[in-house]
Amino acid sequence: MSEQRPVVQDFFDENTNTFSYVVSDPVSKQCAIIDSVLDYDAASATTSTTHADRMISYVKSHGLKVEWILETHVHADHLTAAQYFKAELGGKIAMSQKIALVQETFSAIYNLDMKQFNAQQPFDYLFNDHEHFKIGELDAYNIPTPGHTPACLSYVVGDAVFVGDTLFMPDYGTARCDFPRGSASTLFDSVQTLYQLPENMRVFLCHDYLPSTRHDYVCETNIQTQKTQNIHIHVGTSKDEFVEMRHQRDATLSMPKLILPSIQINMKAGQFPEPEENGVSYLKLPLNYFVKA
Repeated sequence: MSEQRPVVQDFFDENTNTFSYVVSDPVSKQCAIIDSVLDYDAASATTSTTHADRMISYVKSHGLKVEWILETHVHADHLTAAQYFKAELGGKIAMSQKIALVQETFSAIYNLDMKQFNAQQPFDYLFNDHEHFKIGELDAYNIPTPGHTPACLSYVVGDAVFVGDTLFMPDYGTARCDFPRGSASTLFDSVQTLYQLPENMRVFLCHDYLPSTRHDYVCETNIQTQKTQNIHIHVGTSKDEFVEMRHQRDATLSMPKLILPSIQINMKAGQFPEPEENGVSYLKLPLNYFVKA
């Protein structure tokens, strides 16, 4: 049986350094949208759909049908456009069943009622670890890759894997692990799992932050290149070395600019808070909660 090769079209949002993807089966024309972006202006707290509309135009112009709207994790640097895509194109919004850990953690931080998630989960589908599924005739499955967050998934679709924030380009390294319930030790183990994939497997990343040594944004590499050239975690890197590096590096990083608005939207599958009596939805900001020691 020949290796399946999905059609992968990337879309880059330079405001958040985020790559989103339309992954399609060339035979059935079924597709999945991975890690979508809803434009958000923090100064005015307004959303728009410029980035998402580019993806919708691509889907429609290529005669594709959206089967899945996949999230690799609850993003801290941009708002998901999952609800907009579902309304415009259909499809099931899905991510890891470990989303409950993120919802529990941040419900406490935002002082939200966790019972709402227990009563009505906002995601349409929650994957069990290593669960197999289809995108048209393409075989797909997930690999749990926690560490950046406890609910991170990587999606293998044919000869491609979408790793979210687990790995960046080899010249930039790996994701931070200092968010609530993050773990550098766990991330090390997750990357080792990814490194067991075939060396020629295409690796698609969620972000590129363009180090000074490079001039162009890049979204694709492969397992072999990551294993041999990733500056944070290549063959021969010990867990102790990685954990120490990650702890030291994370201590110097500032909070992502959009973490406070994005988490409370993204852990609800992109749903906005219920409007209040005046018809306006309001976000919450936990003052002085994330003060670094």
